[in-house]
Amino acid sequence: MSSADEILDVVDENDRVVGRARRGDVYDRGLRHRCVFVWARDPEGRVFVHRRTASKLVFPALYDMFVGGVVGAGESYDDAALREAEEELGVSGLPRPEFLFKFLYDDGAGRSWWSAVYEVRVAGAVSPQVEEVAWYGFLSEGELDQRVGEGVWEFVPDGVAAYARLRAWRGAR
Repeated sequence: MSSADEILDVVDENDRVVGRARRGDVYDRGLRHRCVFVWARDPEGRVFVHRRTASKLVFPALYDMFVGGVVGAGESYDDAALREAEEELGVSGLPRPEFLFKFLYDDGAGRSWWSAVYEVRVAGAVSPQVEEVAWYGFLSEGELDQRVGEGVWEFVPDGVAAYARLRAWRGAR
């Protein structure tokens, strides 16, 4: 089964399930669905940053400071966060990612999804999926801030929105 054939829950503005559809149809028709964003750090506190492969259905070849993806039909946010983190990082036995907050991402151009943000510590080496990750590295938050601010690397817009909310959320605590 291709990723476009994966079945997703379609949700409303209150994150209530109102139907199901193929992932490709969800994207083509701009249907609201669910995603997880996992802020992955190494033991030194550096953040896993990667460039998505050119074959990705959404935001191909852009950089991202989160691992994650869509929540499958009937899957919980928590289960999706662990599954996606282990898949994209290429590790098993990760601790369950810690839920931080949730927000509705909407770019105003037909892309809208409920976004649950998590954090996880990665103790060992990573081996990212070559189908998902074209390049990766662990950057300090200062290095990441510089990359985001200088505009040389083009980051996924939903990741930038989640990153801004993460920084505000941390500042409010």
